[in-house]
Amino acid sequence: MRDIRDFNLKEHNTFGIDAKCSRFLEYESVDEALEVAEILRETAIPYIIIGGGSNLLLTKDFEGIVVHSAMKGVSFGNREMCCGSGEVWDDMVALSIRRGLYGMENLSLIPGDVGASAVQNIGAYGVEIKDMLLELDAVEIATGEVRTIGNADCVYAYRQSRFKKDWKNKYLITSVTYLLKKTFAPRLDYGNIREELWRRGFGDPTPQQLRDTIIAIREAKLPDPKVTGNAGSFFMNPIVSRETYKLLAKQYEGMPHYDVDNGHVKIPAGWMIDQCGWKGKSLGHAGVHDKQALVLVNLGGATGAEIVALCEAIQKDVMAKFGIEIHPEVNIV
Repeated sequence: MRDIRDFNLKEHNTFGIDAKCSRFLEYESVDEALEVAEILRETAIPYIIIGGGSNLLLTKDFEGIVVHSAMKGVSFGNREMCCGSGEVWDDMVALSIRRGLYGMENLSLIPGDVGASAVQNIGAYGVEIKDMLLELDAVEIATGEVRTIGNADCVYAYRQSRFKKDWKNKYLITSVTYLLKKTFAPRLDYGNIREELWRRGFGDPTPQQLRDTIIAIREAKLPDPKVTGNAGSFFMNPIVSRETYKLLAKQYEGMPHYDVDNGHVKIPAGWMIDQCGWKGKSLGHAGVHDKQALVLVNLGGATGAEIVALCEAIQKDVMAKFGIEIHPEVNIV
């Protein structure tokens, strides 16, 4: 177990914010997770649990404990794939294809760790973790018990789970088991996937061809956090009533949307931000990516406060223009 005081978190958040925590605890096994849980129970110091830092915005030094999983290892059942919570998510997508297990392809190149995938209910191109997560193992901090938690108990919704609400900072996830498919049944009708596949000559794509295409689409519009600090999509796409969408569509011709159910649609937040003129603009050292308005970036030396100020300015303009409130997908600490 790593136990480090006055730890710099710059390498543990993809925004590249230079911030420290009072203490950093990292576990590599269930026994070490139990040890960390005991430390957390016995201290009155505040703590947070992080994954790969790809969904995290630090606004200042954290006067408390930061906990991180470094648990590795992958095992397979018939259709099950059990991954240590510290495994890199995209590595697991690649591995699933090599093992002939399918369903993760549309989630290729999403940054972060396996444990965070279960917390955030990560999703892209019409697929979410809730579609494939079978169960997860975790240490309950308050009791020190090792629990197996099923999909239904996580109460998944769009970019939400109980781990972000009433279970926030209450469990140390040690592994996640996904139930995948042995027959490849691609989801191609979201965004420009099918168009890009045809452009590449993949009319009937293999799993690897679909993965490669998803990666190319993401790389074309999302900056590499190793080059330009960012947390991917900063805002969640708002879900509105179909009536609200119809009224807005009359005002804004060509307004994109995705059906959620009979009464609701999802409107791309990036499109609205672009319509407000923010794409490629900046405030201080924080900016909006010039290829994807949903992405806020660290232009170099940005503070968390600067990125929050940019977030709030964008929210204000979207509300003024469309009457819709957009919320950060990123956890702001």
